[in-house]
Amino acid sequence: MSAHPDLPGRIVCFGEILLRLAAPPGRIPLQTPAFDAGTDGAEANVAVALALLGHRAAMVSVLPDNPLGRAALDGLRAHGVDTAGIRLQPGRMGLYFLDPGAGKQPTDIIYDRAGSAYALADPDLYDWSALLDGAAWLHVSGIAPAVGDGPAQAVLTAMRAARARGVRVAFDGSYRAPLWAERGQDGAPLLLEAMRQADALFAGPRDIALVLGRPELADPARDAEVARTAFAAFPNLTLLAWTRGVQHGAGNHELSAVLHTRTKSVTGGSYRLSGTVDRIGTGDAFAAGVLHGLQTDMEPADVAGFALAAAALKHAVTGDVNPARAERIGAAHTGAHDARR
Repeated sequence: MSAHPDLPGRIVCFGEILLRLAAPPGRIPLQTPAFDAGTDGAEANVAVALALLGHRAAMVSVLPDNPLGRAALDGLRAHGVDTAGIRLQPGRMGLYFLDPGAGKQPTDIIYDRAGSAYALADPDLYDWSALLDGAAWLHVSGIAPAVGDGPAQAVLTAMRAARARGVRVAFDGSYRAPLWAERGQDGAPLLLEAMRQADALFAGPRDIALVLGRPELADPARDAEVARTAFAAFPNLTLLAWTRGVQHGAGNHELSAVLHTRTKSVTGGSYRLSGTVDRIGTGDAFAAGVLHGLQTDMEPADVAGFALAAAALKHAVTGDVNPARAERIGAAHTGAHDARR
């Protein structure tokens, strides 16, 4: 799908692109003789979803200069993502292994990302003046800096460069404890600084409680206080959004969403999702839906509803990426068809 020329500005996504190796349903990684392979990554998932929604989406990253890296590059291009900001360097590709879970056993992810080409890349490799030229948004996540000191420095540099150029910053506050623990670090201070740079923040009460050292804010009954606290703590913030899932089993969820601005709070409704195929990438589908809504001047309630519909539809698709087009997501949001499975 080609980009719509009337949609303003590029959306630049920065982070690591991974090789996903998924065990088949009913097996765990060490039990299976074969894996379902694909290329994914939080920021790349957002870039692909936005490109499929008609936006000029660009990906900035480092991939290994080998067949795996080039295949990942070709895959992004095939979806219409601008890959001019991706460098090929010597090294390996980061991996993650997916245990899909079943019944009461939840989905699990095992990372193998240490020493990847992205993790070892010099943070000065990125020319943010050129990479952000013509951009409306920069999107990054809390996963990107967890892989190494270089990526951590590069993420903060990118966010500050965007702010200096008037490019709005979207940040997904995902905290990946195993990645930080592997490096013997507490990621909360860096995530706190990243949140201070954000115009739009995808982070739930647990994330806000973690970075601010306020464990009481993780209580779901204190959502309104969480929003007030976040807007007071982060002066650049104009939008705070999160999803909340209640899991009754690996394939049975209730999913809802809330969106806060400095003047109002809205909900996106809720979905009861059964027969879930793959819930990985749900947050990325939601983030892409919010950015799409903001770029197309939707009202806050419609932004929340459209983004939640995108996240709900993602549960029915294998792989990290949500391939749904705007028409299908819009139909799910407005009730023109039933997104429940």
